[in-house]
Amino acid sequence: MTTPRIAIAGAGLGGLTCARVLQLHGFENVTVFERESSPEARQQGGTVDLHADSGQEAIRAAGLFDEWRALARFEGQEQRKVDHATAALVEHEPPEGDFRPEIDRGQLRKLLLGSLTPGTVTWGLGIGSATPGEVTFLDGSTAPFDLVIGADGAWSRVRRAVSPAQPEYTGVMFVETRHDNDELLLYLTGQGTMVADHEGLMLWAQRNSGDHIRAYACMRAREDWKPSNADLLELYTGWHPSLQAFLAGELIHRPLYALPVPHTWEHTPGVTLLGDAAHLMPPLGVGANLAMQDAADLALAIAAHGVRQGAQTYESVMLPRAIEAQKLTNAGLLDMVPERPIRV
Repeated sequence: MTTPRIAIAGAGLGGLTCARVLQLHGFENVTVFERESSPEARQQGGTVDLHADSGQEAIRAAGLFDEWRALARFEGQEQRKVDHATAALVEHEPPEGDFRPEIDRGQLRKLLLGSLTPGTVTWGLGIGSATPGEVTFLDGSTAPFDLVIGADGAWSRVRRAVSPAQPEYTGVMFVETRHDNDELLLYLTGQGTMVADHEGLMLWAQRNSGDHIRAYACMRAREDWKPSNADLLELYTGWHPSLQAFLAGELIHRPLYALPVPHTWEHTPGVTLLGDAAHLMPPLGVGANLAMQDAADLALAIAAHGVRQGAQTYESVMLPRAIEAQKLTNAGLLDMVPERPIRV
């Protein structure tokens, strides 16, 4: 019997996990198509906490649990909340157990890439569109496939084959800064995550490996707002100077988008979605875990039931799960950054 040809759009955590689990189950005719030119084309984001009941189960299915565990930062589970005006610690959750240890996204991606059969990822060739049985690449060329898996993120091009839905702006802006080897900011952040909030504003800092911190100023704002450092300092007037120090440096503006809830579609043979392509939601610690869980579930369903029935079986489980996760994260974002009183 001919091995089915499977195309995966996107070499993120979800796409790579799916490819790895498929290959473990004998599906060697799997190709991941990535529009970026190489694994080093851009930074891969901050830290990821793999949850025991989702992301860790996916990494087990990928046969990489021990390798992941050797890289994971169990101390990264620490949670700290400080007072916005004094920077004094007001809540503290020490790192305990192994429910959600952290790992840098780049380290996790490198682990997954290294586990694949050489040549699995085709770099510099993204999928521009898909129809059942065929993909059209961004360069205009086409190729036949038995299954196309859209793991191509928020602005997925594969999604159009099953759904007209597009991400919508949530009304919340994250402004990211990065800091290296700053003793004061490392002390405030602790080993994991620090938050402070006041009257609709939030500051959120996460420790990555190598004494690197990524911090995020979070507020309700216009989608096109591009604040300067001075704008942020004015907005965060009255906050403790040590917390205002997180607002220094180069600013990366990240308006948050989400797909409508519920986002469902009628099963289309030959095409399916996973991760943000299927259920983009606010970044509250769920997205990467859900993408990897989707990926493992899809690959295991294909191994058990074949390409067509496997994809349909997977969707019957994934879509209801995603709807619940979307509802929870939307509510969490509203709680974290209320609609009042800040709007800039």
